[in-house]
Amino acid sequence: MTLKGKKVAVLTEEMVNDLEFWVPYYRLKEEGIQVISVGSTAGKTYMGKGGLPCTADAAAADVQASDLDGVVIPGGYAPDHMRRNPAMVQLVRDLYNQGKVVAAICHAGWMLASAEILQGRTVTSFSAIKDDLVHAGAR
Repeated sequence: MTLKGKKVAVLTEEMVNDLEFWVPYYRLKEEGIQVISVGSTAGKTYMGKGGLPCTADAAAADVQASDLDGVVIPGGYAPDHMRRNPAMVQLVRDLYNQGKVVAAICHAGWMLASAEILQGRTVTSFSAIKDDLVHAGAR
């Protein structure tokens, strides 16, 4: 199966888990997928928890779910920042509603809860946010 021609966003914000951002970012690229980093502000450089910088290619408000095939939401403390940005939450909600891939790593379940897309879904997460996900309707 070839993934060339697919386009996936990897979300970023301050305190993103460096490995949870960069490993999917480069693995998707290795598979031929066009990958864009999406943050609150285009061109802004966000610092990861481990000190690695990531500059957003685009702002969430300027990205349309219809132009993407999926999204990866890394963890760290970044999802708590991401969910304060209505455009980032709406992008995740729109991708989900269009039946596209929404991948959430570790603390990224916070974004799924804020996007209100967990009702009746079985999910995994970092143990500290289990109650948040259950209260949002997840199993």
